[in-house]
Amino acid sequence: MPINTDLLNEICTTPGAPGFEQKVRELVLREVKDLVDEVEVDNMGNVYAIKRGTGDKRVMIGAHMDEIGFIVTHIDDNGFIRFHTLGGFDPKTLTAQRVIVHGKKDIIGVMASKPIHVMSPEERNKVAKTKDYFIDTGLSGDEVKEIVSVGDSITREREFIEMGNCVNGKSLDNRLAVFILIEMLRELKDTTVPYDIYGVFTVQEEVGIRGANVSALRINPDFGFGLDTTIAFDLPGAAKHEMITQLGEGTAIKIMDASTICDYRMVAYMKETADKHKIKWQPEILTAGGTDTAGIQRMTEGGSIAGAVSIPTRHLHQVIEMAHKDDIQGSIDLLAACVSELDQFDWSFK
Repeated sequence: MPINTDLLNEICTTPGAPGFEQKVRELVLREVKDLVDEVEVDNMGNVYAIKRGTGDKRVMIGAHMDEIGFIVTHIDDNGFIRFHTLGGFDPKTLTAQRVIVHGKKDIIGVMASKPIHVMSPEERNKVAKTKDYFIDTGLSGDEVKEIVSVGDSITREREFIEMGNCVNGKSLDNRLAVFILIEMLRELKDTTVPYDIYGVFTVQEEVGIRGANVSALRINPDFGFGLDTTIAFDLPGAAKHEMITQLGEGTAIKIMDASTICDYRMVAYMKETADKHKIKWQPEILTAGGTDTAGIQRMTEGGSIAGAVSIPTRHLHQVIEMAHKDDIQGSIDLLAACVSELDQFDWSFK
């Protein structure tokens, strides 16, 4: 069955920088309200979509709603906007990009810098830095200051498209996971599950898994699944051992990243479940970067038995992120199977 690319498009193009996830949250609430037994929102803005199970254990799935973005730090008298990053950026990816400044109303701006024609030889050869950029909206200083204030959020502007059997656009990290969690809950709507499932759409992951920490403390899960993108470095010049994952080779089962070593029992369970249901998968070891899995695993009394479903994605933290539709569907299928059969595995240490 083809994935719902119209919904995925809407999710990916809805703005939501860290700490400013309100529009994405509205979309999530709209989609999940009829799929689960209860929906809650905490003080930070995390959304809890709760499906009750037959047993007394709790399962947390974390999918962060925020996207990397910016915050306004200064507006000069000519209307040019200075900013600070919210999340990790490679500065060279800012060149020649459009952004949306979310003031009293949304206005389009462009990431601008000193023209190469007037750079010194030394300037031409230096590595770009974030501070070299400013935002030009085409408006006068007075016009900008009427609409925009210090502290307003800024997101990147880029359409969502389909390319072959792939999808491409901004913020697939981590709107793919938001989509997958919604679709998994839709798939399990009329299914009896063994334990309470807390599908949590978290905030502020890109600035330090802050929402996941708070929600894990609230839920105190016995089992946990992170749900996030991972690097697919299956590109020209990459050696096999550098690729981490490859597009079209299946959903990825996390073994570790820089913030989490997944529970070996959960890794074994996920592999066994994928094989049982004939779901194509690949292992993921990511030596840099982390996900909500860390908060889910550790921010709870005694820790949770945690793992993660990762979606292979090329060109991460750019506006041209790319994922394969089959890997997206495989992620939905694996997550649904894993939460449905948790009571059928021997979780003892051995």
